[in-house]
Amino acid sequence: MRSFRIFDFEFWIKRSTQKKNVRWASGALLLALCSFADAQQVRVPLIGFLGVSDPHSDSSRIEAFRRGLRELGYIEGQNLNVQYRYAHGKLEHLPNLAGELVRLQVQAIVARGSPAVRAAKDATGTVPIVMAAVSDAVRSGFVVSLARPGGNITGLTTIMPELAGKRLELLKEIIPKLSRVAFLAHGGGTGHQLFVNEAEHAGRSLKVLIQPVVIRSPQEFDHAFTAMLKEKSDAVVVQPFFIGGLGEGRRIADVAAKNRLPTVSDLSQFANEGGGMSYGPDLIDHTRRAAVFVDKILNGRKPADLPVEQPTKFELVINLKTAKQIGLAIPPNVLARADRVIR
Repeated sequence: MRSFRIFDFEFWIKRSTQKKNVRWASGALLLALCSFADAQQVRVPLIGFLGVSDPHSDSSRIEAFRRGLRELGYIEGQNLNVQYRYAHGKLEHLPNLAGELVRLQVQAIVARGSPAVRAAKDATGTVPIVMAAVSDAVRSGFVVSLARPGGNITGLTTIMPELAGKRLELLKEIIPKLSRVAFLAHGGGTGHQLFVNEAEHAGRSLKVLIQPVVIRSPQEFDHAFTAMLKEKSDAVVVQPFFIGGLGEGRRIADVAAKNRLPTVSDLSQFANEGGGMSYGPDLIDHTRRAAVFVDKILNGRKPADLPVEQPTKFELVINLKTAKQIGLAIPPNVLARADRVIR
């Protein structure tokens, strides 16, 4: 009887141990399946890119942004998805495009240009917005201050309107008798007012009269330049939106050359396309830096806590070929200061 009890007890232990092993194995399998299911549901980050112009005219800056992402370890289609939307120069399309990106539940929107940022701002007060190539983030009402943006918008501002005085100084060095300068501005929004106001302020100190010529479409270029000649303008300052936003730099340069009017703008793209001269920030590097803000946001940082960056690199580009075409002599001391001369 005693041996039977011992045997029975040992049998019970073995059975109990086997059951525990089965339960442990079943639990481990269930845990592995749940972990696999969770892994399958991990969402690849999705961001939006909203541009004013078409991708062809903006290709260099878009590639700079993509390069910035790659430098941070992001590969589109693998660990990051990007939805691109372009207005092709039609500002009225921006609100719908911004709305599309919000409905796609993107985790951030990179907006290039003030009209794109404004459309994104109107579309959402919660989705983080990264500014790229915005003229004046504070005076445009996008952020409370550069150090503490205070909302869902951060990124980079160009301070291009504030360089109006430098551009006028360059014009006056080239044209000593400079007295009247036309300012070709785009009236499709309020952005041009910042540029015109800064130019007028700088003009007063340099004793140069600024004559705003505000148009709403490229079809008005010929009429605008006719008005400039009638007002006896000595040169033309071109709002950068015509170049970077609408892709009309080459056309403006051609019309100006035909009318033998010296031109200057902010973007080196303008000088590359036949404009007389450009002075402003390096927007290629500027747009690449937007990727840094995207990375910080995807890693949990809030736009309100990310200070807005300003450019630190500026470049002067002179198109000597265009100057010779219109009979304009560029002083040697100005040429010597140029970062690049197009001959």
